[in-house]
Amino acid sequence: MADKLKVTLVKSPIGAVPKHRRTVEALGLKKVNKSVELPNNAATLGMVQQVNYLVKVEEV
Repeated sequence: MADKLKVTLVKSPIGAVPKHRRTVEALGLKKVNKSVELPNNAATLGMVQQVNYLVKVEEV
């Protein structure tokens, strides 16, 4: 299992549920096609699972 996850915003959260918009912002994603590296832990995985229709995830 990898130490980090590379999370990329692939769809705009404009039409998404407001809670999901805040989750995307909390992940550190601001613009479409931008990526962030986050630790691979339960909190991050839960956030990613909630907005899985907006993001792409890769193990680093």
